[in-house]
Amino acid sequence: MTDDEAAIRRVVETWMAASRKGDLETVLGLMTDDVVFMVPGKAPFGKEAFAAASKGMGETRIDGDSDIVELNVLGDWAYIRNRIDMTVTPPGGEPVRRSGYTLTLLRKEGDGRWRLARDANLLAG
Repeated sequence: MTDDEAAIRRVVETWMAASRKGDLETVLGLMTDDVVFMVPGKAPFGKEAFAAASKGMGETRIDGDSDIVELNVLGDWAYIRNRIDMTVTPPGGEPVRRSGYTLTLLRKEGDGRWRLARDANLLAG
């Protein structure tokens, strides 16, 4: 495994751990400023909309696992195909389980850190 591959795996691990803790600032720090998310049924959205939606979830708990199925580094860009299984539990509500694949593009920025730049999320209930 190359240093870049290991760094990208750490990005995914950090994202999942921060999501479990509700640490939005850490998650936002793992994204480029021009990040674009694509999810079924919604227009593509960026970092500000992601942050607003996350803040709007209040005390919702998120737990999950991720398995990188494919990872390729192409210069300062990389992509991962990732299988995610997650459970979202709203306060006082029933857990909702979602699973599926994401296709994520990451970019190595000027500070040498890999960050998520584009994400197509196909999780379904």
